[in-house]
Amino acid sequence: MLRVNNLQMPLNATTAEIKNKTAEKLRCRPADITDFKIAKKSVDARNKNNVHWVFSVDCQTDKPYGKDKDVEILPPEESLSFKIKDDGLRPVVVGSGPAGMFAGIALAEAGLKPIILERGSEVDERHREVETFWKIGKLNPESNVQFGEGGAGTFSDGKLMSGIKKDKFTAKVMRELYAAGAPEEILYLAKPHIGTDNLRVVVRNIRKKIQELGGEYRFNSRLEDLIVQDETLKAIKVNNNGNVYELPVSRLFLAIGHSARDTFEMLLRRGVYMQQKPFSVGARIEHKQALINKAQYGKAAESPYLGAADYKLAVHLPNGRSVYTFCMCPGGSVVAAASEEGRVVTNGMSEFARAKENANAALLVEVNNADFGSEEVLAGMYFQRKLEERAFALGGGDYKAPAQLVGDFLQNQASRGAGYVNPTYAPGVKWTDLKQLFAPEIVDSLRCGIKEMAKKIHGYDSYDAVLTGVETRSSSPVRIVRDETMQSNIKGLYPCGEGAGYAGGITSSAADALKVVYALSE
Repeated sequence: MLRVNNLQMPLNATTAEIKNKTAEKLRCRPADITDFKIAKKSVDARNKNNVHWVFSVDCQTDKPYGKDKDVEILPPEESLSFKIKDDGLRPVVVGSGPAGMFAGIALAEAGLKPIILERGSEVDERHREVETFWKIGKLNPESNVQFGEGGAGTFSDGKLMSGIKKDKFTAKVMRELYAAGAPEEILYLAKPHIGTDNLRVVVRNIRKKIQELGGEYRFNSRLEDLIVQDETLKAIKVNNNGNVYELPVSRLFLAIGHSARDTFEMLLRRGVYMQQKPFSVGARIEHKQALINKAQYGKAAESPYLGAADYKLAVHLPNGRSVYTFCMCPGGSVVAAASEEGRVVTNGMSEFARAKENANAALLVEVNNADFGSEEVLAGMYFQRKLEERAFALGGGDYKAPAQLVGDFLQNQASRGAGYVNPTYAPGVKWTDLKQLFAPEIVDSLRCGIKEMAKKIHGYDSYDAVLTGVETRSSSPVRIVRDETMQSNIKGLYPCGEGAGYAGGITSSAADALKVVYALSE
């Protein structure tokens, strides 16, 4: 199989035209090319007067072809199979987010009939519970944007970009997501996304596959405790709607996500080794999507061949801190993502079409133990809680979020209402001054960061852009230590995914779970 790279094509290019360009690179006829498929598609908008697509394609030809720096021979694709000894006890997976789902797939494919414990509801019931929270502020602490089938990523843009190396694990993640109903373009887009609307379908179909292979889901079932003897896991206690039972287990895959704070506390009590981990906090920043489109694409912003533009920004400040954007949601909305009563948390979400009026992203500042004020393992988690409690109070105590116009934030004055950018957060916002939310050094960093980012995206510091707080769940506040066998100091306990501190996002969390299960293969 050949990979032909760097095919620069106009925005309205057809498949036939891409194939003709491929033939030019190979110095053969289009008719000589077989097994033709797009391998990668990205937009090049560096020159706003010449915004175009760049393709890579995979193909074969039986005819002689010319050598070219953009043509490579692909090595055979690595296979990935899971062959794990059955020790007589069904493996248990805690959590059904990306890491939990893919640990479940791997264990089910190995014939081990895993049990997946999920503290929240199945995805359709969970969706109804979340909608109720957004409409009337009635929070279910066990099933919400953070907890429930599919994990926190279910209510997001469903981005599949990852900083990890693309290998057999990430390839399997993409194939499984596509097979479960994700759009085919995730297999080749440089910046693929699924969209929250499609994610519900994907999550449901992955559950169906695991069940067909003998796996079992137990919803509304929270990991309550570990039963350990001689530093070896023997059983767990499971809380199912208030009824606690013991479940013997020799292999427990901990895919709990970054918000399972009660579980972190339990693990610490049980002597599981954990480390404090830096993360980031800040607010959601909203602009009109049209402003972002124009800034990124110039005159091509109106092209029907381009979707909503995204961005990814980072600046390093003289004070030593970094400010960056995360989880940018084109054509999306800011959502209430609390998982504990009396606390406000924000996140971003887009449907597949990315067709809504506003763009939003997390605007974050890195924080560490100097900010937490303690070396204690869970100090970062308690730091998050304090910010969320402050945001709840500042928002009025009814899950409305504190918000401020960017112009007012930069001029150090409270906001009284919206300008031309209408905030999308539901159950609603309360206009205020966000300097009451953050420590002065974080406020100063956010202000400097916005000004620097405006040098990269014209209008980023627009007066009427909206900041909505607080964003605290950028990543896990701890890392659960594991050794070369992927186990913690408690033998039989396998931490994986974002909550364990080894990933960040859907793809890397899913791939990490596959790696952990693969480590058990014979």
